[in-house]
Order: sequence, then structure tokens, then C-alpha cells
Amino acid sequence: MSSLFLCLQTVFSFFLLSSSSFLISNVLHKDIVSCTFFLASRSRMTAAILCFLLAGPVLLVAGSPVDDSNNGTTPLVIWHGMGDNCCNPLSMGAIKKMIEEEISGIYVISLMIGKNVIEDTENGFFMDVNEQVSMVCTQLAQDPKLKGGYNAMGFSQGAQFLRAVAQRCPSPPMKTLISVGGQHQGVYGLPRCPGESSHICDMIRKALNNGAYTDLVQKHLVQAQYWHDPLNDDLYKKHSLFLADINQERGINETYKKNLQKLEKIVMVKFLQDTVVDPVVTEWFGFLKTGQAKETETLQESVLYKEDRLGLAAMDKAKKLIFLASEGDHLQFTREWFNKNLLPFLR
Repeated sequence: MSSLFLCLQTVFSFFLLSSSSFLISNVLHKDIVSCTFFLASRSRMTAAILCFLLAGPVLLVAGSPVDDSNNGTTPLVIWHGMGDNCCNPLSMGAIKKMIEEEISGIYVISLMIGKNVIEDTENGFFMDVNEQVSMVCTQLAQDPKLKGGYNAMGFSQGAQFLRAVAQRCPSPPMKTLISVGGQHQGVYGLPRCPGESSHICDMIRKALNNGAYTDLVQKHLVQAQYWHDPLNDDLYKKHSLFLADINQERGINETYKKNLQKLEKIVMVKFLQDTVVDPVVTEWFGFLKTGQAKETETLQESVLYKEDRLGLAAMDKAKKLIFLASEGDHLQFTREWFNKNLLPFLR
């Protein structure tokens, strides 16, 4: 194992283990849905690190198709965020149930990557994203209830993973992609980090800069696979195994562009008081300007848009891009807000 990886592992041990890892949990209280972060045990996540290379991941879904009838509704596929899992009754399980209550007869799949919810949670940290996307593509293609098309809703990192599904796997067809706090241009900051003025943020970021783009880290640490370093743009473009590929950073894959433009809508939700995602503008497909780490740019100001490398400019002109904002921190929203702003795209 390289010294760079050891450095990175030390940093992430501090962040994910010593401080304990973040485990997402959506808490429903009356009509409030809020994502709260609490501490997972050191021993559990240490065990995850030791066993993740030994596990043979299997993708399962929370839902069993019986026939291909959808009662006139469009099926929905959900992909959870970092530290969460498919079926937590306080998070994705509650979201799934809420949608089923609001749309009678809808078929909802909440994706599980692994043999159980423990593996599903661990794989959100340690499994090659490209492998996860491939597994999801296979699973969806084998589900007869999806053959007529489906909508997709990704929470946090699950949003960019589902976009990769849309770009790489057009059958069955994804209709609308709803990104709830997704990081489509990646991140250059750490969860709950106080920001650019924090020395600890800078130290951790420098450690990631030194190790995030090694092959070993890229293949086995999920968050490194959408780490986007604006100070080392060439390094990012050359060695990012996931994000640089789906964002057409190394060249134009016309299939990706064609497939993404088949979507009826891309709905992007940004959380205005987000303290988890840095920079927050990535939730609307913006990012930091290249060569520095202070000033941001919108999607419309980016090279990605101006050169229309992914077809987003054409989609924007066709009014296929929807930009929504929600007050509150990362993944915090009320049921009322969800029903008013997101549910119409699922009907």
C-alpha cells in the first residue's frame, strides 16, 4: 500500500472512524422530514474496512415485482446517500412509504447494494461506484415492471450515481431524474467542515489532494470517486475514475450525451443552508472556478455548459432542467414541501 494511501487512510480514519462515520437517517416527526447525522461505532466501520474486499456484493431491491402492470403510474427507483441504506424505517423506508401513500398503486424500488442493509451501508463508502452502477443497470433491466420506463430519485451521492445509470444504460428508459442534494460536479470539502477558513479543512483537503487520485483509493473509496480538486484540474481529469468520466472531462462520449438528453426532466434540489456539501452550488451542477478554491460559477457559466459537452445547455433551452431550492440543511425538508415540489414529477 502506498504512503499516499496510508496518509489518506489516516485522514479518513480521523474523519470516519475516530470521529466516527456519518450515518444518514431521515427522521419523520409529524410532517417534518429531516436528515440527521449520528455516530456509527468505531468497531463497526473498522470491521467494514477489513471485510469490504472479501465481500461479494449482490444488488437486491426493497420490492418484489409480481407482474408488469403499474396501475397507470410510473415506477420509481430510489438510491440513498452516503451512510444510509435502502430500508431504514427512519430514512429511505419512510420516504418509500410516504410516496406509496401519496400515489396509490405506485411501484417503488429502493436500491440495496449488497446482501443486507449492513453491506448496503458499507458499500456506500467502499465499493467502486462504476461497479455499483453496472449492478444497478443489470437489476433494472431484469425487472419486467420497469420495461415501460421509470422515474428516478437520488438522495445526495445517490443522485449522481443515478445520472450515471441514465447516461450508460438507456434500457429500461429513465424518464425524470430527481436529484435531492446531489453533487453533480463533485465536492471539494468534507461533511460538517466549517469551511475555507478552517485549518483542519485545509489539512484534510491537502491529504486528499495527495492521495485521492491514486488507483487504489479511486477504486475503493466512494467519496474519492467524486472528489473534484479545482487546484489540480489535470490530475482530476486524468485519474478520476467516475466523476470525470460521466462529466465528459476527458472527451465527448456521444452516447452519454444522447442518453441524458432522452430524459424528460432533470430536477435538482439545492439546500440553502447546507453544511454538508461543499461547494453547495454543485447541487445545481455548478462548481468552483478552476485554479482556485474560493469563487464559484453556475452551471451556465461553466465550460461543460458553454461547450454543451453533456447536452445540458440544449436541455436547459428546452426547459428540461428544473432548479429548486429548499430552506434548511442537507436533505432537510418537510413532507408538505416534498408533496408540493417533487411529487408532481412522479405522477
